[in-house]
Amino acid sequence: MATEAKPEVQTRSGRKPEGLDRQEVRAEARWVRISPRKARLVAEHIRGRTVPEARTVLAFTQRAAARELEKVLKSAVSNAEANHGLIGDELLVSAAYVDEGPTIKRWRARARGRVARIRKRTCHITVRLAPVEQSGRARPKRPQGKPKGEAEAAPVEKPRSRTAAAVKPETQTEEKPKRARTPRRKKTEESES
Repeated sequence: MATEAKPEVQTRSGRKPEGLDRQEVRAEARWVRISPRKARLVAEHIRGRTVPEARTVLAFTQRAAARELEKVLKSAVSNAEANHGLIGDELLVSAAYVDEGPTIKRWRARARGRVARIRKRTCHITVRLAPVEQSGRARPKRPQGKPKGEAEAAPVEKPRSRTAAAVKPETQTEEKPKRARTPRRKKTEESES
């Protein structure tokens, strides 16, 4: 039985790089004029999803970062189809991360001759795609109920603490109920004179 020989991938130093056992396609957008903190919120939504799922999620996400991530995802799919001969809909977003880029600093005039710094943050968005069968990272399903074989634990009763209100010493006498207070009468002109 003949086996297909995989081409040996090496770096300039001649060593085989780690983690290249599976085929992975990457696309990156650099110096995107959006805060990395805001872009990371959207990147978390597509991580681990298939490409059609990720496209749908991004299409219905109403954040500006979703448009930028959509462009990077489209570029990664194009790279996979053109350079590696993969089918775009059979890919999985194996990684989607946002790194911080350089911050552009500007100044704004404030009261009494002061200035305030304006930070225009940028980011680098990277999306990695891998074939679904190779990635092996299917989204973990949430457990529907309690695991089998685990018995229900009986509720544990807490010991009651003995406070002064709970314990009534016999030497203590009961107090008489206080009588209801009558409202004060308002002073009128007749009563003053």
